[in-house]
Amino acid sequence: MSKTILITGGAGFVGSNLAVLLKARHPDFSVIALDNMKRQGSELNLERLRKHEIIFMHGDIRNKEDLSFDDKGISLIIESSAEPSVLAGYNSSTEYVINTNLMGTVNCLELARKKKADIIYLSTSRIYPIKQLSEININEEETRFTIADDQDISGVTSKGISETFPLDGARSLYGTTKLASELIIQEYIEMFGLRATINRCGVIAGPWQMGKIDQGVFTYWMFGHYFNKSLDYIGFCGMGKQVRDLIHIEDLFELIDLQLCRMSDFNGNIYNVGGGNKCSLSLLETTQLCREITGNKIEMGKIEENREMDVRIYISDNSKVQKDTGWLIKKAPRDILCDIYTWIRDNDRILEKVLL
Repeated sequence: MSKTILITGGAGFVGSNLAVLLKARHPDFSVIALDNMKRQGSELNLERLRKHEIIFMHGDIRNKEDLSFDDKGISLIIESSAEPSVLAGYNSSTEYVINTNLMGTVNCLELARKKKADIIYLSTSRIYPIKQLSEININEEETRFTIADDQDISGVTSKGISETFPLDGARSLYGTTKLASELIIQEYIEMFGLRATINRCGVIAGPWQMGKIDQGVFTYWMFGHYFNKSLDYIGFCGMGKQVRDLIHIEDLFELIDLQLCRMSDFNGNIYNVGGGNKCSLSLLETTQLCREITGNKIEMGKIEENREMDVRIYISDNSKVQKDTGWLIKKAPRDILCDIYTWIRDNDRILEKVLL
């Protein structure tokens, strides 16, 4: 069945990759990528979108006028736009993160209501409170922290964090605006019969990510090694043992493609979506893999003090999404870092000029 799909944040890392992958698998789909082009490096994706016959629109979800689409039917909205930094709004204005991540979502919901379109909403693991995450019982091993078997908090096991993890507490403005959007989406489902699925994603990684220290850490780490730039282990005594699971953008696409083709089966569901234990890395382990892949050994600094909003470990428990969909992670951590390395190597001149 032919669809017209609007992808917000469509020139960003997640949005542009999803657009290209969707168009390749479903040539009969009309794919529209909308982006405000605020993120440095987004301009590098415009030629990719054009080559794949994806319609690009320069617009901002904060502006209702940019989402009018009076002359277009929209079947599905993939809401992947965001101010993604967990530090957004600290020591700076709070307006952009709130207006983008919350009010922008409301504008998208109003468009979906007007067009009777479905929504796949890309939320974040950062909706879980920092204090609760810091109270998880952990083990310290040679190269990483791990989640202990015995826990005093519900919704966490050695498999990771499930959807039932407690939500009481502070979590950053980024996480709070994403959680608030989730709640509003649920109201639109109930009040207006909107069909929507929410994916709480762990760290998404892969080619075409313009990684920074506060967002896109695995790409940022590979940038540092490839271009021989110094990096720091920040916080938790500067050992580099903090852990995140990571998911390749192509693995995320496989889940989204399944969801959009069977929306009636997944309407109203919230899923934790990430690499899980099998696809997770500490910074120390990431350094070793980057050294092996690039052949470069760079200087590693240590800053013992923790940053605001940092946690020692986050692992997604994918049990619910796997049970409901049959979806499984295919890309291992080395695969992901190798794909990032190949992309940097093939585009190193322009990336060095734009990002470094």
